[in-house]
Amino acid sequence: MDRYAKIEKIVALKKIRLEAEDEGVPSTAIREISLLKELKDDNIVRLLDIVHADQKLYLVFEFLDVDLKRYMEHANASGTPMSADIIKKFTHQLSSGLLYCHSHRILHRDLKPQNLLIDKRNNLKLADFGLARAFGIPMRTYTHEVVTLWYRAPEVLLGSRHYSTAIDMWSVGCIFAEMVMKGNPLFPGDSEIDQIFKIFRILGTPNEQVWPGVSQLPDYKETFPQWSRQDLRSVVPNLDDMGIDLLSRTLIYDTAKRISAKRALSHPWFADYSK
Repeated sequence: MDRYAKIEKIVALKKIRLEAEDEGVPSTAIREISLLKELKDDNIVRLLDIVHADQKLYLVFEFLDVDLKRYMEHANASGTPMSADIIKKFTHQLSSGLLYCHSHRILHRDLKPQNLLIDKRNNLKLADFGLARAFGIPMRTYTHEVVTLWYRAPEVLLGSRHYSTAIDMWSVGCIFAEMVMKGNPLFPGDSEIDQIFKIFRILGTPNEQVWPGVSQLPDYKETFPQWSRQDLRSVVPNLDDMGIDLLSRTLIYDTAKRISAKRALSHPWFADYSK
């Protein structure tokens, strides 16, 4: 750690707690993490170094002041909710960071406001990229708080083992809606089945017509309650028609039809966005 003391730079240290502490760090994890050091993009939190010491792994990241969850909380508490312009900027930067990583064949898998960081110039950066693949997504945090399911794609919730970049785009939609809804989550489930039903109640219970292959997923049940789709404009009322169109494209059940990061960035909703 001495190398950072000399340059007096504030960094963020992330200690990776390994399930089998006595076995040390899995070589596969080190390989995965080493790849992340190569990611250099304005909308990705830089991984500066990896320190492997005492059978533990420390990841050294650039330091940013606040995450999107706290940013939203502060904006609402101060009586000045996020403006339409800043929501557009953050959604664009989120999609841009994702496009960079997806083009390098890296998925995030665990996107949420807590791992989107904001710098002093109001730029959003994605953190913890690729960690889910290297270490798995833990079911509980170190404080034994259950890891949130609110941003998890329906194919993951229904047991699909075949992930694609589409799972991250679902999370983008959930985060986009939450910013518009002043920090209220779109699908605030408190268990996997509750999460699935929260989605179904708004988007309708999926069938083979809207989502080919859904009935073959491991956790799909023929006995699921049948809900019909709601109009997203009534669920997210503070969003204009073009924004609703983009949101609806991120929340398509069929992963083959869900919008990609590349297509999202060229969506008409961003036509008046300037960096």
